Parts: sequence; structure tokens; C-alpha cells
Amino acid sequence: MVNLQALRNPQPLAPGWWARLGLLLLIPLLLLVWPPGALGLEVANGARLFENHCSGCHLQGGNIIRRGKTLKLAALQRQGITSPEAVATIAAAGVGQMGGYGDVLGAEGVERVAAWVWQQAEAGWPRT
Repeated sequence: MVNLQALRNPQPLAPGWWARLGLLLLIPLLLLVWPPGALGLEVANGARLFENHCSGCHLQGGNIIRRGKTLKLAALQRQGITSPEAVATIAAAGVGQMGGYGDVLGAEGVERVAAWVWQQAEAGWPRT
């Protein structure tokens, strides 16, 4: 049975109700506009791009074409590659027998792959 008295005299909303509603609406909005790198998505996307475009030759940071030209930190440093930016330059334009992937990955994709490769190289290419 419907309580008509309660419908005629509704109770006021609890204090702080508007603040909670605003917070609930603000969180999804922030997730939409927040920079991807801030949430770790940049590295995660780099891993996916590497898997799709690079792992055929560079599985676990190796190199199936030229053994010495791996993505291991010591090998990169021997070749003068000392930063993610240097990895990005090679990924985009290519070097030696490796063709460039700048057109395929785009500038943002190249940066993401390079950041992920550098992170893996520093960590010793851990198996996941």
C-alpha cells in the first residue's frame, strides 16, 4: 500500500548528497580527459603494439635476424642507444636491415613502443 502522507511531505535530501553526486559524475569525466600516460596506459599500449608489430623478430628482446642486435640493455648501450628517444628514432626510421615502422605505428605509437622497450630492457626483459 502506498503511503500518501510520505508522498505529500517528502523528506529533504541528506546533507552532502550533492557533493557525492558531483564526485560520482566527475570521476568518469576525469578518466576520459586524463592523459593516457598518467594512468600507465602508454606503457600498456606500447606492449600491445610491440606484440603486434615487433615481436616477430624481437621476441623477449632478442633478434632472430642478427644475434648481436638485440633489445637487451647491454646490447643497446654498446650500440650507443641510451634512451627511449633513441629507440623511438630507430623504430620510426629503421636502421641496417630493420625497416622503419613510423608510418605503421604513427608518432605516438613509436613513442609508446620505445618507452615499453626501454622499460623491458632496464628490467632484463622479464617473462610475463
